[in-house]
Amino acid sequence: MSVTQLTQTPTPPETTTNNRVYDYDLVIVGGGITGLTLAAALQNSGLKILLIEARVVSAAVSKGQAYAVHMLSARVFQGIGIWDQILPQIAKYRQVFLSDANYPDVVKFQTTDISQETPELGYVAEHFALLEPLQELVKNCANVTYLCPAEVLSTKNENDLVTVNIKVDGEPRQITSKLLVAADGSRSRIRQAAGIKTKGWKYWQSCIVAFVKPEKSHNYTAYEKFWPSGPFAILPLPGNRCRIVWTAPHEEAKALCALSDEEFLGELTKRYGEQMGKLELLGDRFIFQVQLMQSDRYVLPRLALVGDAAHNCHPVGGQGLNLGIRDAAALAEIIQTAHQAGADIGNIQILKQYESWRKKENLAILGFTDILDRVFSNNFLPIVIIRRLGLWMMQRVPLLRIFALKLMIGLKGRTPQLGKISN
Repeated sequence: MSVTQLTQTPTPPETTTNNRVYDYDLVIVGGGITGLTLAAALQNSGLKILLIEARVVSAAVSKGQAYAVHMLSARVFQGIGIWDQILPQIAKYRQVFLSDANYPDVVKFQTTDISQETPELGYVAEHFALLEPLQELVKNCANVTYLCPAEVLSTKNENDLVTVNIKVDGEPRQITSKLLVAADGSRSRIRQAAGIKTKGWKYWQSCIVAFVKPEKSHNYTAYEKFWPSGPFAILPLPGNRCRIVWTAPHEEAKALCALSDEEFLGELTKRYGEQMGKLELLGDRFIFQVQLMQSDRYVLPRLALVGDAAHNCHPVGGQGLNLGIRDAAALAEIIQTAHQAGADIGNIQILKQYESWRKKENLAILGFTDILDRVFSNNFLPIVIIRRLGLWMMQRVPLLRIFALKLMIGLKGRTPQLGKISN
């Protein structure tokens, strides 16, 4: 993508607050799904927005990344107005089977558990299926200028503005704005430059991700299978394909990736089971290390963090992208409300409303996924007994099963206005 293709208004009208002239009201650094969602959520806000992305083709696109898209995220996309473009390109799942290795009790989450008039519990989307509709919407937003590729060289926060120095087509430019939003990933340069510390750890595990095509239909079912080495997820995709997310200790994961395709499929089938018949491996396998991270702060004066720039969690339950989408919807709601009231959107008191909302909810999910991984990724007999008792209870006590399901698909906690739409 070139700058000229993606720039709706190359030189937007200047905006003024308290006699201070700004180039933009809001600068978003990071044109991935979270950054694009934030810009799209503000399409009718009246704010003048600059969205900066460094890479024309992201690593997620090149690796064919895929995600579980939870119900609340789907509603946010519906509120933005792009769900009708996304839905034909993704897969729906109608049930989730949760199991502990070969233990016979399987917890089955179904649509009836959430008392919704919907045939789906959630969706699975490849990266492009979310990215392209968001890009198409944003490049047609009159209030958004989208620069790609463009590099952020430095930023400087002052009392009443933030200055962003960028390079576009080899030429330096200086931009002033009321607010800077970092949506630039887990290694966020914006977060680091602002001196915001993080807490967390790298797990003893890595994740292997790959696409497979089973012999039999996946029947719109997602699986989360816990093994002593780590969780193993099967996500259904269009074309009767599946995405596998296989967690294992680092050395084991490296060894698995080094196997031939035939050897890898042999090991995969042991985890996968025989319910879908013979498996065919599609494309390459990729490996990445798993970590948990929570930023000490989500905001400073004239700065806010969203998505992976603010937090990372274990991939069990497919929470990561969904937390970022909720961050974007929440921040959009806070700053749009402030703007409509004539308030300064970069004011720390305004931004703390976003931090108060999202930091504690994200921490709850980070903690939940961490406990799930630790409780299930071991063979310590007392814990094995406790977790299998928990599965037995979840299978037989509807209230417990419903609570766990609603927590995992985003129906617990505060719902952004964009998400208050019935499917």
